[in-house]
Amino acid sequence: ISLSIITGTIMTMSSSNWLMAWIGLELNMLAILPIISKPKTTRASEATTKYFLTQAIASAMMLLSSTINAWQTGSWDILELKNKFSTTIMALSLMMKMGAAPIHFWLPEVLQGTTLQTALLITTWQKIAPVTLMYMISNNIQPTILVSAGILSMIIGGLGGINQTQLRKTMAYSSINNLGWTITIMAFSPNMALMNIFTYILMTTPIFLMMTTASTKTLQNLATTWTTSMTMTLSIALLMLSTSGLPPFTGFMPKMLILNELVSQKLTTLATLAIMTSLISLLFYLRISYLIMMLTPPTTTPSSTKWRVQNQKSQPMTMMVPTALFITHLIPAIPY
Repeated sequence: ISLSIITGTIMTMSSSNWLMAWIGLELNMLAILPIISKPKTTRASEATTKYFLTQAIASAMMLLSSTINAWQTGSWDILELKNKFSTTIMALSLMMKMGAAPIHFWLPEVLQGTTLQTALLITTWQKIAPVTLMYMISNNIQPTILVSAGILSMIIGGLGGINQTQLRKTMAYSSINNLGWTITIMAFSPNMALMNIFTYILMTTPIFLMMTTASTKTLQNLATTWTTSMTMTLSIALLMLSTSGLPPFTGFMPKMLILNELVSQKLTTLATLAIMTSLISLLFYLRISYLIMMLTPPTTTPSSTKWRVQNQKSQPMTMMVPTALFITHLIPAIPY
């Protein structure tokens, strides 16, 4: 199954033909379904059904778009997507596959119904193939569509996460918010959009890995992770601040470069709007960090306390946390 997921994504990324890209996405989707439905619960079955239906509809839209384009231009080449109607449908189908607004409703529900490891897979690896396809056709998509969807994703990602107590749903809205930044800048600087999504993956992966290690799924649980590991608790809080885009953490780097690009393209209003929406999302990241770092842990707690377990040393996680926090100083080396 893991091999199929990896092969599907690589096939989509390396293909120059719409049919091969579509086959790669289908292979990827069919392989992840058993992983989502692995926990034998009704929530997992519901999440699998929702994921399958949305991805199947998005795939059908992709086929429709590429078929209409082939009918009009006589080419199945990905870079030859010239038809305006085809381009719009293709952009919407890729947004649906990623989970960007306005077709984002499936993402929080699917993440809530699965395990933390599967949620990590859906929010990181599963976004690579659609983002790559959008990158390849970014020159042909009308900027208005991308900017509208991007700003909407930022707003919905910010407002949706404020009221959540479930960490998986919070991370889903965080993902939607970050996709908003990626899609917005895709219209003006596709390379920067790729940098943004890969920085997000770099920051999200250790968060999910630490949540899995501490078996933390709610804010109430997160408040008692200090009993398991103080270092991990502090790392989660700092990574949340990094994901929100606060300096001097890594998450600040792509946001600053994106705003710089928007202002240099004379899109100051759009840049201002993006900053305002990032303040909304900053609220729920700060809430989580405040809950972890600033509140004194109660001596008697209604939540079940997780007593100290034997240290689980994870080398990948140990290497990823500093990278996800402190590579902002590399900004001058980035050719933008």
